[in-house]
Amino acid sequence: MTKINAADKMVQVMADWGIKNVYGLPGDSVDTTVEALYRKRSEISFTQVRHEEVAALAAAAYGKLTGQVGVCLSIGGPGAIHLLNGLYDAKMDHAPVVAIVGQVATNVMNTGFFQEINTPALFKDVAVYNKLVTSPASLPRLMDEALRQAYTYKGVAVLTIPDDIPEHKITDDFVSSASNFHLETKSASLAEVDRALELLRHSKKPVVLLGKGAQNAGAEAKEFVEHYALPFIQTMPAKGIIADDHPNSLGQLGKLGTKPAFEAMANADLLILIGTDYPYTSYLNQKIPAIQIDGNANFIGHRHQVAAAIVADAKSALTLLNARGELVVNRPFLDACQQNMRVWRSWMNSVQNKSHEGVLPSKLFTTLSQQAPDNVVWAIDVGTATSFGARFLDVQPLQKYVISSWLGTMGCALPSALAAKQIWPRRPVYAVCGDGAFSMVMQDFVTAVKYKLPIVVIVLNNKMLSFIKYEQQAAGQQNYAIDLADIDYAKFAVACGGIGVNVKTDAEFATALKQFQSPKRPVLINAAVADEAPLPGKIVMDEAQGYLKFGWEYFKDKFQIPQMPPLKEIMRQFF
Repeated sequence: MTKINAADKMVQVMADWGIKNVYGLPGDSVDTTVEALYRKRSEISFTQVRHEEVAALAAAAYGKLTGQVGVCLSIGGPGAIHLLNGLYDAKMDHAPVVAIVGQVATNVMNTGFFQEINTPALFKDVAVYNKLVTSPASLPRLMDEALRQAYTYKGVAVLTIPDDIPEHKITDDFVSSASNFHLETKSASLAEVDRALELLRHSKKPVVLLGKGAQNAGAEAKEFVEHYALPFIQTMPAKGIIADDHPNSLGQLGKLGTKPAFEAMANADLLILIGTDYPYTSYLNQKIPAIQIDGNANFIGHRHQVAAAIVADAKSALTLLNARGELVVNRPFLDACQQNMRVWRSWMNSVQNKSHEGVLPSKLFTTLSQQAPDNVVWAIDVGTATSFGARFLDVQPLQKYVISSWLGTMGCALPSALAAKQIWPRRPVYAVCGDGAFSMVMQDFVTAVKYKLPIVVIVLNNKMLSFIKYEQQAAGQQNYAIDLADIDYAKFAVACGGIGVNVKTDAEFATALKQFQSPKRPVLINAAVADEAPLPGKIVMDEAQGYLKFGWEYFKDKFQIPQMPPLKEIMRQFF
């Protein structure tokens, strides 16, 4: 029987499953695996990053954007620890990822050897599949199983491989299960659909909350809200499943949402949850019945009491709902919501016309939305970028929108942009980051340069942790430890071999964005942004009291009136 290196057989299994790229850094405990990837480089690329966290975040983004497994690799010890943040991002956003992690050789394991840590224990909470490889012959089978589990449970699979395992010769007789694997999608039953239609038929003020679970059913979801004249709210990761500027859209819900969405939820008499396990239950109207559509039965009734459940793929459920119910031509509740939304959009337009110095974030995002090509990929970081992206980017169905939605980790945008540009080389990719978030991973801008990935990175540079500033104020706390030392990020981009430009006005930003719509090299636009408050769509009483407490304590301490969000904006989003 033919013999083969265990590492080569493992990589062959990865190729069988269609793995196209691995993100990581080589090192002693994974060098044999890296050499096997070198021998398979015509089928599987290796993207060398400058920090393992970026490798894991890029792999997570790959999974979110494509639904296919993203793969990252690192040595054991410090490299493995660095992976954790990105792997938790994948876990919490249900992205399929496989992590290949090195370990010391088997003959020195459990002796407290250099860089030896208990990786199975380290990854216990983050992984749906977490195995220490103990024999060369089992390595290809365990990789096959890891890929299968990552797909099945939409989560993280980790293989810890001791240094000496991959180089052993094994019998070349393992056949992967890739060609026989498929995920089952549950079809909706007529009984479930008809029960939901009965509730919908008797409802006068229904509202839809649409989640990422409907990402493969955008056309059906659009038909559904139009057929039944339904106002709808999209969760943050679901932005663009139906166009954000659709007449029935109310934007997002919660602190980053809109006042019309808040008010529609409060006044609704039926909630229709589609493909979402929305965690902020205080923003859901718990006094009304709910219809819930989800392919995972574990999510049914998890956040809200459900009167009619459809345990099925969203596409299947919505197709039946659209076919079996009567067209609704007139719904006064929708008319009222649309009027509310027109007022909200006029408010948001007026926000962009206030007096300011520098680049106004709200205007910057509106300019981005207006100038962006139809097939752009948005990689949005955590912080004020998330807030203004939610409110001022009208994401379209042909576009892609990726964020760290459940972990909310700063530094996610640049790794996501790297992954997006490798997936779709011809699509424009914009990463929008605060200066705090970008500086956490900025070293990997050079990765975009090295691999000729002409992304556009926009840094919102206000020399502070702006989101945290207003978070502290809303909680009635004094601003402390939020100032950031300034960095000329444009010079940094040039030093990396990319293009860097500083912009200080709205007009300069618009010009730079137009100039670099189709760049040949990675571009960084360092925008000197105004300090604009990312106010909640609806300011609740606790937040209003927090702002008052902050203002009073500030005055007592400094005998000055603090700089706060414009009173006009606070008042209209409070009442």
